Amino acid sequence: MDFVEKYQTVFVLLAIVGGLALGQFPGVPAVADRLILPFLMVMLFAAFAGISFARLRDAFGNRRVVGSSLLLNFVWSPLLAVVLGAVFLRDHPALWVGLIMLMVTPCTDWYLIFTDIAGGDVPLATSILPYNLVLQLILLPAYLYVFAGALVELPLGVLLESVVLVLVVPLVLGGVARWGLIRTKGSEWLTRRFLPKLSPIQIVFLSLAIGAMFASQGEVIVENPELLALLAIPVVAFYAINLAVGFGVGSVLSFSYREMVCFNNTILSRNSPTALAIAVVAFPDRPLIPLALVIGPLLELPLLGLIAQLHLAIRNHDRWPLDPAGLLGRN
Repeated sequence: MDFVEKYQTVFVLLAIVGGLALGQFPGVPAVADRLILPFLMVMLFAAFAGISFARLRDAFGNRRVVGSSLLLNFVWSPLLAVVLGAVFLRDHPALWVGLIMLMVTPCTDWYLIFTDIAGGDVPLATSILPYNLVLQLILLPAYLYVFAGALVELPLGVLLESVVLVLVVPLVLGGVARWGLIRTKGSEWLTRRFLPKLSPIQIVFLSLAIGAMFASQGEVIVENPELLALLAIPVVAFYAINLAVGFGVGSVLSFSYREMVCFNNTILSRNSPTALAIAVVAFPDRPLIPLALVIGPLLELPLLGLIAQLHLAIRNHDRWPLDPAGLLGRN
């Protein structure tokens, strides 16, 4: 990880503090409110420009891992989010909707870093990435309409408009930019010079969007500081439960260590920036929903870092029983 990636959580915290401070000045909240969506659109463009759909076919080479990952991400995790919300957030429907949005959008980029750190199968994880993006693009409106529609008012037209604006437009622009750069500069230039710059751009503009959000909604946050802390409980529970499920599935299906690390990261990492962008457009009168999603980046990186160390401890002590031979010689 480069400097910006390594200290992403620090950048987000600074954005929160800076946004709250700037939001106390007259006129700043209104300006900040208009900047949130443009910042998120730039961030999503950078994310989508780095995705190659040429690897879609590669995922079929390992149906056990890929099929299990997609099943847990798009069937199990949405149901788990509903249950956790019912247990912990029954009296706070806006936070419940935020939790659902966070849990139904699997990650499409940063989980590769933690797969690599723990010595997992990065090519396999990369081949799953386009499926995560395509399926959440298709299923996110359905999940929100079914699950969130019972908690808050959500017109279907507004929901579809937000998905098109926030997901489809940056995806198309990112794909066109990627194709154009390959045609003009070549794939090697894209890989070595352009793609490494995308992740820092994502983090910077995500931090700017979060800062603008806290600047625009400082009054709501000051009045409800305990609500964001309340959301941390089901989020941590989600990671603990899914990690246990991941080890269980890996054992039953005889995943190798590298496959198990890849699988766990794909079912744990969430695409909080995408969910946040959707929430900004779909719920303009419910500021607590997008604010709830800010807790995702704050918790995700430290938790994934701890989980990577847990994976390494298992590898280094030969505690994963399915392929102990040669583990120490792998990444």
